[in-house]
Amino acid sequence: MDKIKKLFQSNDSKRGSYTLAMTSIVIAIVIIFNMIVNLIPENKRQFDISSTNIYEISSKSEKIIKKVDDDVTFYVLAEKDSTDKRIKTFINKYASLSSKLHVKWIDPILHPSALTKYGTEENNIVISCKKTNRTTTVSFDDILVSSNSYYSTSSSASSFDGDGQLTSALNYVTSDKEYKAYYTSGHGESSLSSEVTSLLTKSRISTSDLLLMTATSIPDDCDLLIIDGATSDFTKDEVKLLSSYLKKGGKVVTLLAQTNKSMKNLYGLLKDYGLTVQSGYIADTERSYQGNYYYLIPNLSVSGDMASGISSNSVMMINSKGMTQSTPVRDSISIDVFMTTSSNGYAVTEKKQTQGTYVLGATSTESVKVKNSKGKKVTKESRLTVYGSNMLIDEQITSSFSSLENLTLFTNSVTACLNNADNVSISSKSLEVSYNTIAHPGPFSILVVFVIPVGLIIGGFIVWFRRRRR
Repeated sequence: MDKIKKLFQSNDSKRGSYTLAMTSIVIAIVIIFNMIVNLIPENKRQFDISSTNIYEISSKSEKIIKKVDDDVTFYVLAEKDSTDKRIKTFINKYASLSSKLHVKWIDPILHPSALTKYGTEENNIVISCKKTNRTTTVSFDDILVSSNSYYSTSSSASSFDGDGQLTSALNYVTSDKEYKAYYTSGHGESSLSSEVTSLLTKSRISTSDLLLMTATSIPDDCDLLIIDGATSDFTKDEVKLLSSYLKKGGKVVTLLAQTNKSMKNLYGLLKDYGLTVQSGYIADTERSYQGNYYYLIPNLSVSGDMASGISSNSVMMINSKGMTQSTPVRDSISIDVFMTTSSNGYAVTEKKQTQGTYVLGATSTESVKVKNSKGKKVTKESRLTVYGSNMLIDEQITSSFSSLENLTLFTNSVTACLNNADNVSISSKSLEVSYNTIAHPGPFSILVVFVIPVGLIIGGFIVWFRRRRR
């Protein structure tokens, strides 16, 4: 017993006891801390450290989620353990933003009848709202998007569209309002890219072609008319159709194109609404992309619905037409300019360069009295939005510069035309690996990346060498 007592009274045993006690305290603190953290809502304790922020939930989604008043259930028909971790993480984080959103996992192997019940296949999410009796389905393939048509595995997926797909589905099942947009053809217009039509679909906007030359009027179900880069002029009769449509409270979005043909009739309609198109193309020596004066980075001034989801004001316009404000044909027309060049903008033609501040994007609105289906007069707002270049939504531009907010601005201008429409057009996030490269190194970049580090290394070596000799 004396030996045992002496053993515990030794310095080594005292240090060991102290270490054991401290270890026990640390373990207890860790356990208690984890218990406290688990009490915090999941969306508050998860941080997105992925390089492309794939788990980030946009402000648009948060806005839609806050408006949900009815219970919505996400039935995930998949084996939970084998489901891609990114999908599981995002669904849990998304649903945790509202007590009205519920997630229920159903293993189709254990419950094969569920596939028949919900009329879908394995690896799908069925989003359902009991009150509206509306249901839609989102496939895992729509969330983890592959560059080919086959099932997107974690190794082949090129983009992640969880935010856009779930918010679009949520918006669909909680609202029964649908919209119809027509895009003109017959004047060399560009076709809307699949990326643009996909974004419009997310906002419950379907699209159809409209050949104005064969039309006697704009269809009654037309909520919006899009003119995407007409390269030849409209006839006088076609312009009359457009003018009549606007006077009845119609909505038109026009993107001008690079063309040398006379556009007297179409530009004449824009002038009626206070926007005069200038000759030539716009260059900007102050706000341009890396010295390419025709690659414009405009001054953007948006508010309200037009500002939804806009954070960086990074928009690019290439080979753009410029406009100046003029007196509209009617005093009731008001003009809101939301995109301009700097004061060092130039309208460039073969003969001259005219300096000034040019309009690159603007909206003209007018309150008009029209008869509704019951024959009563009601007030509607006509809306004409004009962009200087259809390259704003060109897929080559939007895919090459992923940080641009071109598509967000465009879809905002579309949904701003539609009553009670929410812009849930959320682009997918790339899963491609990003590398830090210096494409166009300038003096400052060379100084920071090369000169300063080399100087520190040399200076450190000199100090070390001097101390070594002492």
